[in-house]
Amino acid sequence: MLQPSLAKRLKRWVRYWAVRVALAVIGRLPIRAAARLGEAFGGAAFHLVAGERRKALESLAVAFPEKTEREREAIALSSFRHLGRSTFENACLPKLDHSLNPRIEWPAADRQRLEQAVRRGRGVVLVTGHVGNWELLAQFLIQSGVDGVTVAKELSDPRLTALLDDFRAQGGVRSLWRGADGTAKSILRALRSGQVIGILIDQDTDVQSVFVPFFGKLAATPRAAADLVLRTSAPVVMAFCQREQDGGYRVSIEEVAFDPTGEREADVVSLTAKLTSRIEDAIRRAPEQWVWMHRRWKTRP
Repeated sequence: MLQPSLAKRLKRWVRYWAVRVALAVIGRLPIRAAARLGEAFGGAAFHLVAGERRKALESLAVAFPEKTEREREAIALSSFRHLGRSTFENACLPKLDHSLNPRIEWPAADRQRLEQAVRRGRGVVLVTGHVGNWELLAQFLIQSGVDGVTVAKELSDPRLTALLDDFRAQGGVRSLWRGADGTAKSILRALRSGQVIGILIDQDTDVQSVFVPFFGKLAATPRAAADLVLRTSAPVVMAFCQREQDGGYRVSIEEVAFDPTGEREADVVSLTAKLTSRIEDAIRRAPEQWVWMHRRWKTRP
């Protein structure tokens, strides 16, 4: 394997220590102060980081062609602010523990949907996306007594992956990393033991994917969730943690019914499309709470 260039290694070293110092500093702030500071950083990034702003506006033009340019710019700015706020809030998560609960609404009906799926004894495939605050969703569910793990893709820098793994573990969240030896077997064991497996499928990444509609345009979408459901017959639920007007969050859970036809590839595409449609619905409810700077349609059929 080729070693990264000296410049790339230096860039990774600077980025790693910048993230580590930022986590240490922001984590000491009261969460409300961290949230306000994060919004300010996000707003500044929108104006200063031209490349990311351009990608966000290009994505919004695909998703909302009916909106004016000014309307899409407003959504993009709000998206940057939301991401900054969520990131800074997340830096405070390990110290919050059960004080999270008053800030998060989890209606009884949604809780019962997840509990009913778990009681079937086949494990649960929980699907979500980079909508609202997905890190908070994972920690909240674990601290609420849900027995589960998340499946995640390693970052480009192994040190950042290890830092993220340790950070999540402080909140009780265990991650199974896609590239690690034995991850596939660990996922199957977890399902067979009745655990909840959390998977995000809303980004175009270097994993096995199928093309399904996303805001009316085919997008390469990870197939792992559909493959797991079809292989194990585990129930599949959608889960989101989206910000409300008062600054708190609401967790929503929906079970997605699916009847396989027996045509494996067609079933994978059909189920992935159904799950992606639910993610699109959640984004449409609050478009400023998705990561529009991600190039969702970069891979073409």
